[in-house]
Amino acid sequence: MPVRIAIAEDKFFLAQSLKEKLSFFKDFDLRLTAENGQVLIEKLQEQPNIDLILMDIEMPVLNGIEATSQVKEQFPHIKVIMLTVFDDDIHVFKAIQAGADGYLLKETPPEALKSGIEETLAGGAAMNPTIAMRTLKLLRNPDAVSHLEQQEQIALSQREIEVLEQLAKGLSYTKISENLVVSPSTVRKHIENIYKKLQVHNKLEAVKKARKNNLI
Repeated sequence: MPVRIAIAEDKFFLAQSLKEKLSFFKDFDLRLTAENGQVLIEKLQEQPNIDLILMDIEMPVLNGIEATSQVKEQFPHIKVIMLTVFDDDIHVFKAIQAGADGYLLKETPPEALKSGIEETLAGGAAMNPTIAMRTLKLLRNPDAVSHLEQQEQIALSQREIEVLEQLAKGLSYTKISENLVVSPSTVRKHIENIYKKLQVHNKLEAVKKARKNNLI
């Protein structure tokens, strides 16, 4: 009986690439595709007879890590391989915490993808060697995990960093809005988000903490 597969991927061309890789193997039957985690869960509720999901991490509405957590809760029989361009530690750790059964990079060639799927269905864990090494390091050093989670909490968007750099120069909200070609209220919203993420209450504290964490 062919392996029944689902793909959750928001970028059309990447979903097509995955379909093409799977089409090389007659043992694989692609049953459904979804452009985000929410759509995936809805489709699985209608069609739960899936053996394995190839799950993207960065998706709108419901990302791959949250979707994996829900899949494992509602459909524990389904295996999940995270398929992503990210090989950074925090994504690896969170995906594994959510219950992912494997973790491969998107550029994985068709044969390696096939082996990864078969290994995972046999009860193993498909894992790119670099990712496996990072996972081992995290397991050996739990302190690194809390450090990573702390780092992630203060991850600012590119636009927030730009706003913060302008703030550090002592520019007013009006001047920043002119420089970045956005409205003053948008600048205010960005600053509000920056304060929340950095857990500070004023401009001086924000700039100081951002510099300490090499954000600017």
